[in-house]
Amino acid sequence: MNPKPHPILTLERYLPYRLSILSNRVSRTIAEKYKDKFGLSVTEWRIMAVLGEYPGVSADEVSNKTQIEKSLISRALQKLLSRHLVVREVDAQDRRRQNLRLSRTGLDVYSQIVPLSENYQKQLLTCFNAREREQFDRLIDRLYQHADEIELKA
Repeated sequence: MNPKPHPILTLERYLPYRLSILSNRVSRTIAEKYKDKFGLSVTEWRIMAVLGEYPGVSADEVSNKTQIEKSLISRALQKLLSRHLVVREVDAQDRRRQNLRLSRTGLDVYSQIVPLSENYQKQLLTCFNAREREQFDRLIDRLYQHADEIELKA
């Protein structure tokens, strides 16, 4: 007797796999530019990006915003602190909390990378016309929201 054939998952058409591969490809391209010019890893840049937008957050908040594991955040943060790109300060209201912000040097690096990042995004999206870009943004937002709803039900 032949065993019942098992179902096969076609990875190249499986959305989580496709999103992961695309994210890795985009991140790798960006990381090469940041690594060469600024000596930053993808994780280090993501921390800086969060601190550029949300100065004063904690490492836990950075982890939540980036969805990067806390241990990876901690190692990358140590590198940023040792390079004096990030400053860590004890919170005045809660002495257990440590607030993070970009240093002057960190802000300088950040201000150089932001236009590069925006330019890369612009280049990446040139395959869409203006209407498609707006639609793509809405669809990504909807997927984010729906993934959150599914996660809450699990």
